[in-house]
Amino acid sequence: MFLHIDIDSFFASAERSVDHSLKSIPMAVGSRSNLEIFNRKRTNIKLINDNSGAFVTPVFYSERKKTFESYFVDNLDGRKKIRGIITTASYEARACGVKTAMPIALALQLCPEMVVVPSNYPLYHTLSHRMHAFMRAHIPLVEQYSIDEFFADVSGWIKDEEVYDFAKMLQAKILQHFDIPVSIGISKAKWIAKLATESAKPYGVYEVKDINAYIEEIPIKAFPGIGKGFQKRLEEHYISTLGDVKRYKSLLYSWKKPGIQIYNRVTGSDNEGIEERRERKSIGISRTFDAIYDADEIKRRIMIMARHITYMVMTIEANPTTYYLKINYEYGVKVKQSITVDRLFSEMVFKEIVTQMYKEIACSCKGAVKLTLNVSNFISNHRKTLSLIEFESDMIHQKLSKEIQNLRERFGLDILKTGDEL
Repeated sequence: MFLHIDIDSFFASAERSVDHSLKSIPMAVGSRSNLEIFNRKRTNIKLINDNSGAFVTPVFYSERKKTFESYFVDNLDGRKKIRGIITTASYEARACGVKTAMPIALALQLCPEMVVVPSNYPLYHTLSHRMHAFMRAHIPLVEQYSIDEFFADVSGWIKDEEVYDFAKMLQAKILQHFDIPVSIGISKAKWIAKLATESAKPYGVYEVKDINAYIEEIPIKAFPGIGKGFQKRLEEHYISTLGDVKRYKSLLYSWKKPGIQIYNRVTGSDNEGIEERRERKSIGISRTFDAIYDADEIKRRIMIMARHITYMVMTIEANPTTYYLKINYEYGVKVKQSITVDRLFSEMVFKEIVTQMYKEIACSCKGAVKLTLNVSNFISNHRKTLSLIEFESDMIHQKLSKEIQNLRERFGLDILKTGDEL
């Protein structure tokens, strides 16, 4: 039997665990795109990357304390306006219509009495890491799926008829130990257990005993892994519920790997087990800001983001070979480029290639409002898979990157910058 443990309104619950005055009132955690990394002065940026889940996003942060006033910025007319979005809202705030990703200004119109606190990612990652360790001490097989989600397999350890009581006991222990509420879904199939957690929220336990009966009327958009694109594809064949999916096995199997995977997960026949440690398949960073028209400033910010990605890559000792750059401009204009190279990864090589990518796709007639940089397609540093033409010089650049990495690990990520970041 599988358990899916989901922390209820995690960021809000984390804040309440350290500030009891926030309990039982409408409250939310708000965030703005962290632009501290673009500071010209040193701010001693650090990286949080100690959780093992593949979908636990690494976070860059400084120790500068944030306040609610940090959400207010000067408008062109000299007045103050609120910037930022709701990251997580308590259930009391949700009852007023507040939702995740909603602008803070709109959320406060819907719920004027709501208290908004700035995000504190070091707290969230520390709690998540501690809860993972706590669950591993109580369950043999645990997988951290995201910062606030965990899978557990208790097959052969807890009798099926006793799993529900075990889940209730685990839920109570977590609340007692961390002052954090969780909801738990139970099923013989991993992804049905995750789906069942939605039926358990908030702070409940829900066990699916008959998968076919449970999925019959559930909308396809509710199932984890069915994105908007696949949802549209299903709807074109008049498939609107998970029960419909079950009845169209031949159709989904004709769609090869993605269709087969969805069908097996929906019907609970996937036989997928716990992955105690997932390998990261990509590393990326994105930032949103007010429109920038200066091409040199846009390039400077791209180079800074490249430094941060380099730091993450060197930390996990990977060698990505696919680089991706996307620029969002005003009025919905987007440009992007992806390139695959057969080079040893280093900061110098990465920045040279990304600089060329920027030159090729830059649009000088509009202001940039968002930058996204990503690397993927990791390979081992084997000579046969990499270019022999640049290999010798790339080895020198990579050695230099490793030496710089040692300095950044000791003194902060922004202790050393290249000239194109200044």
